[in-house]
Amino acid sequence: MDFFLYILECADGSFYIGHTDDLDKRMEQHDLGLGCAYTARRRPVKLIHTQAFETRYEALSMERKLKGWSRAKKLAYMAGDWDAVRVLSKGKHEHQR
Repeated sequence: MDFFLYILECADGSFYIGHTDDLDKRMEQHDLGLGCAYTARRRPVKLIHTQAFETRYEALSMERKLKGWSRAKKLAYMAGDWDAVRVLSKGKHEHQR
């Protein structure tokens, strides 16, 4: 069984990050405004990224990691731009020099 990390873009432009073992069911819940107060107030939502993991622990770990990242770093991650992720990981001021 796969577990999925997913990223939604909300109607207000914000991102919501979660994980699930049933992506279709979870998307239906988000679309109906059920199960998540954050996305219920920011519908419609659009699925913009998914990544499969072998275990729930791996998916949850990545979810927690991404939630602490800046918007720019999340965008670089979704684009697969690992050079930008690395630069953005060096701290706020180091990459601005």
